[in-house]
Amino acid sequence: MGISIEGLGYALPSHVLTNFDLEKMVDTSDDWITTRTGIKERRIAKKESLVELAYRASLDALNMACVNPEDVEVIVLATLTPELGFPASACLLQTNLGCRKAYAFDISAACSGFLYGLEIAGSLLLAGRAKRVLLVGAEKLSQIVNWEDRSTCVLFGDGAGAVLLSSEGNGEILASRMYSDGNHWEILFAERCGYINMKGKELFKLAVRSMAEVCEEVLSIAGLSVSDINLVIPHQANIRIMEALAERLGIGMEKVYSNIHKYGNTSAASIPIALCEAYNEGRLKRGDLVLLTAMGGGLTWGATLLRF
Repeated sequence: MGISIEGLGYALPSHVLTNFDLEKMVDTSDDWITTRTGIKERRIAKKESLVELAYRASLDALNMACVNPEDVEVIVLATLTPELGFPASACLLQTNLGCRKAYAFDISAACSGFLYGLEIAGSLLLAGRAKRVLLVGAEKLSQIVNWEDRSTCVLFGDGAGAVLLSSEGNGEILASRMYSDGNHWEILFAERCGYINMKGKELFKLAVRSMAEVCEEVLSIAGLSVSDINLVIPHQANIRIMEALAERLGIGMEKVYSNIHKYGNTSAASIPIALCEAYNEGRLKRGDLVLLTAMGGGLTWGATLLRF
């Protein structure tokens, strides 16, 4: 029994915040931001709620898969910016979609949230506890960004991505590994009702090393080499991290998918958004081997190797 991605979808807020806009808000410049992060613009949800973005992305995924909402059995929503303290945003999404037979819950693993959710969803499907799982990564990071802190406000954006996973089809999770280390929590965190705090230099070093090591571990488990991979989709945090990761893995950037220039860091939403765009652009085709990897606050990190 395999695990297939039957449908993909993503949604973005309508408001675009460019680097030139940020020049008017804080002491920064387009050249400084672009050179150090690769980001040119990001989307900010001024009108849209988190659940609305998750709904739009999920609806696209269901429509692509030609699956009725009532056929979804589980909804997993990865986010660090939930709509409410409780109930889970996944429950609000369930109501909006009309998935009456599904049970729904949120998970919080920061930028690794989508991969953690994929681990949970895949386990449920492999165990025969469900036939279809809707997995969503959605974030409204603009609400926890200090717009006077030039070191962090340039990095983050809002958005949502969704995949409809099925125990039927020709897809497969070939290998995956997840990790966390709470000893490093102070490198990237936000206090309750507070802003994002980040130690960029420390995080950069840990991110490159940890993601490279877990990617190599996953490839070893699957008995494959990086040359077998069609596409690597890393969490979209910083173009320099992605370039350093590619160098550590021994691959060219042509094998690494990046859309950070358009959206910035959308945390748990970044990988599913990138998956959907890569598929829409023809960079990802059925049967391809795709390696996903991320690192986020916790610290949490991991990698998953899929046959798409």
